[in-house]
Amino acid sequence: MNRRSIGIVMNGVTGRMGYRQHLVRSILALREQGGLTLPDGTVVWPEPVLVGRDADKLRAIAERHGLTAWTTDLDAALADPANEIYFDAQLTQVRGKALRAAIAAGKHVYTEKPTAESVTEALELARLANEAGVKNGVVQDKLFLPGLLKLKRLIDGGFFGRILSVRGEFGYWVFEGDWQSAQRPSWNYRAQDGGGIVLDMFPHWHYVLERLFAPIQSVYAHAATHLPERWDERNRGYVATADDAAYGVFELDGGVVAQINSSWAVRVDRDELVEFQVDGTEGSAVAGLRNCRFQHRAGTPKPVWNPDLPATEPFRAQWHQVPDNDEFDNGFKIQWERFLAHVVADEPFPHDLLSGARGVQLAELALQSAAEGRRVAVPDLSL
Repeated sequence: MNRRSIGIVMNGVTGRMGYRQHLVRSILALREQGGLTLPDGTVVWPEPVLVGRDADKLRAIAERHGLTAWTTDLDAALADPANEIYFDAQLTQVRGKALRAAIAAGKHVYTEKPTAESVTEALELARLANEAGVKNGVVQDKLFLPGLLKLKRLIDGGFFGRILSVRGEFGYWVFEGDWQSAQRPSWNYRAQDGGGIVLDMFPHWHYVLERLFAPIQSVYAHAATHLPERWDERNRGYVATADDAAYGVFELDGGVVAQINSSWAVRVDRDELVEFQVDGTEGSAVAGLRNCRFQHRAGTPKPVWNPDLPATEPFRAQWHQVPDNDEFDNGFKIQWERFLAHVVADEPFPHDLLSGARGVQLAELALQSAAEGRRVAVPDLSL
């Protein structure tokens, strides 16, 4: 067996996403399964190097999982030739500087989104990586959710006929932090710290719409700060300066219209925290995180509008579940496996920094649309 060890500098693992999804459920899960086996039989063995600002937190995480490599010195970690990949799950505000340092050190880079606070910086990072000849990738985890994989199965099989529209609902109530602690960090609600649901979620909607349906031609968005006062992790009140809800309309190639509501100020009345309904000439489907149900043209009921009578049709019972037909692994882990295969075996990986820059572009244009109250075209973005 040919075993190929590869050092991965993981910056930001003391945060919720960096720790749970990327370290524990991806890299450590890969080690628990014996590494990643490539088609030629090579076993890729990830060696994580934990990086952050808080030595106590890093030490505690390392001891909890039997790891020995951790440091608060990013430059030293990047200088080690055994470390071939740099991964970033920090706050967006500080991500650019670290990515530039990693690229300059000749490391392959993989990063959470958004890749930057502005499209100018995001595009600069993509150019730097391209010029340096390093492989690069952006986390686009929702493409690997079981529900969306089932939806893609329907799309690829031609189930919908001509797709007409996409409607998405995302969000949940994030507590203000006064009488119940908030489920998200307080910086999410401060624009000066890189917060805001548009910058956080519109890069997701970009790759979901582009990869599953078609490129986005224009965006119209309305952003709101519904809850202007919140309480931070130390129970101190602060003014929320970032948007906590956004309502977007996207025109796609081919005439497809997408509407997506994103909110941290909504109480959930749906089966999953995010759902996408796709309507086509031959059928419709509703996909969430794990499940996907469909209704074919031949099985579509014929409701008649009559507000004077109670509804008697069991509308939800008229849909069918797309079967699993497969084993679905953690979406973050799947994408890590593909990026590692990209680095080691040069296998294709379309989710690069340029793709990430397009997501930042959409968020930036959506904020412009909200500020100006008009539809904004989404021009092509290239290096």
